[in-house]
Amino acid sequence: MEHHPPSRRGVWARRLALLALVGGGIGYVVWQAHRAPAIPAYIVYGNGRLEADPIDIDTKFAGRIAELRVDEGDRVAAGQVLAVMDTRDLQQTLKKGEAQIGQAQKAVEEARANLDNAKTSSLLAEQEIARTAALVKNGFATKQLYDQRKQALDAARAVQQAAQHHVAEMEKALNAAVHDADVTRVNIADNALIAPRNGRIEYRVANVGEVLPAGGKVFTMLDTAYVYMDIYLPTLQAGKVKIGADSRILLDAFPDRPIPAKVSFLADQAQFTPKMVETRDDRDRMMFRVRVKIDPDRARAHADAVRSGLPGVAYVKTDDKAPWTPALQGSPE
Repeated sequence: MEHHPPSRRGVWARRLALLALVGGGIGYVVWQAHRAPAIPAYIVYGNGRLEADPIDIDTKFAGRIAELRVDEGDRVAAGQVLAVMDTRDLQQTLKKGEAQIGQAQKAVEEARANLDNAKTSSLLAEQEIARTAALVKNGFATKQLYDQRKQALDAARAVQQAAQHHVAEMEKALNAAVHDADVTRVNIADNALIAPRNGRIEYRVANVGEVLPAGGKVFTMLDTAYVYMDIYLPTLQAGKVKIGADSRILLDAFPDRPIPAKVSFLADQAQFTPKMVETRDDRDRMMFRVRVKIDPDRARAHADAVRSGLPGVAYVKTDDKAPWTPALQGSPE
C-alpha cells in the first residue's frame, strides 16, 4: 500500500489547532484565577471616582498677593497661614486710628477733670446756701443773699450736668475710635489666608505680585477628612440601601485593599431618567445617587494616599447581618 506523506498545509493546520487548544486552556486557567469574585445578591455596587471635598481659599478684599507660604501637594493644618496679602495701606489706617484713640483718651481725661471741678463747685454752693439759710432763719442774713446763693447753686448744678454730658460724648468718641481700629485689625487679619481644615493643597491658581479682586481664588485644597465616592444605583437596588449601611470601596489602583466606608447620602430624586416614566421598565431604569463616605479618622490617617479622581467600585450591603465576601472584608486599620 502506497504511503503518502502529509502535506505541509495539513501539518500547519494541526499545529495551529494544538496551539489554540493549549492557549485556550491557559487563558481559562488565568481567567479562573483572576476573575472577579461572585457578588451575593445582598451586595449592590456601582462605579465611581474617589473624591475629597474641595475648599477654595479666596481673598476677602481686593489686593495684591505679598507672600505664598505653600504650594501644590503640600499638607496643611487647620489655622495655618497659606498666603498673605499686601496690607501696607491698612497698616497706615491702623496707625491713624491708634493716634485718634490717643487723642480721644486725652479728651475723655480732660472732660472728667472738668466734671470733677463742677462737682466741687456744686458741693461748695450747696454748703453756702445751707449756711445762708441758717443765717436768714436767725436774722443774721437777708433774703436777698439767700436768693443769690440759690442762683449760684443752680448755676453750679447746670455746669455739672453739662460736664457730665461732655464726658459721655467724649467716651462715645473714644469707643468709636477703638471700634474703627479693631475693624482695621480684623481686616488686616483677614488678609492672611488661613486653612480652615486639615488637608492638602490641590491647585495653586495665583502667583506673588498678582492683584486679585475680592473673592479671588488663590488655592484649592482638599479636605482629606471628607473622602467619598458617589455611585448610581437603579431603583430596585437603591430602594434597599439605608443611610449608615456598611460599605467597601475598591480602587482600581489598589484592587486587593478594600476600604471600609458607610453610606452617608441617598438622593431623593432620580437621575438619568427617561423623559416619560410610564412603565415598570422605565421605573427600573431610574438611577439614584448614593454617597459612600470613608470614616474621617481613617481618611486623616491615610491622608497621603488620598488622590481625588481615582476610579473604582463601591460595594454596599443591603443586609446588615450578612457577611462580606472574603475579597471585600477590608482592613481594620
